[in-house]
Amino acid sequence: MGLLSAGAALSSPAVAATVTSSASPSLASPVALASTHKSLAIDSDMTLAFNNLHTGESLKTTFFAEGQFIDEGIQAISYLLRDHRNNQVGLMNPELMVMLHDLQQTLGATKPFEVISGYRSAETNALLSQRSNKVAKKSLHMQGKAIDIRIPGIQLTNVHTAARQMNQGGVGLYTRSNFVHLDTGRPRFWGS
Repeated sequence: MGLLSAGAALSSPAVAATVTSSASPSLASPVALASTHKSLAIDSDMTLAFNNLHTGESLKTTFFAEGQFIDEGIQAISYLLRDHRNNQVGLMNPELMVMLHDLQQTLGATKPFEVISGYRSAETNALLSQRSNKVAKKSLHMQGKAIDIRIPGIQLTNVHTAARQMNQGGVGLYTRSNFVHLDTGRPRFWGS
């Protein structure tokens, strides 16, 4: 099954996802997920909600149920978190989605994550790293292993502190740009 086009609905017994959008970008190719999945010993389902601040799209989807990642959920998330500058879609790492779910649970957050940046193509990353020394030339965004977010109604410093305490990956605080960076790399922390 291909990724969602803007405004389409996706349904299966295990997941229901809807992407709403004002634009309808095209995809170069579907994302294959089967080889990247691994089972987790978790009984509960995991659902995430996002608002993409650049595209105006929103999504709420279950990406994990019955001990397995759900391809349709990960695909819908990957589409929503595509590189908004050129509409390239990269597979978002399921472990990053688990990290976001854990953060949501830790904070008791009920509002969708506001997305500043998800997947970045190599071209976009090169452009951004030329403009700012704060953009890594080999950013984990290019591998679908990083995301920049904020949560409405929760102070940025509280999001940063909670993510640091989870100790699951990289966590950066960018107060001037008003977001927290999360990635699935080795645990490390930065920012003010």
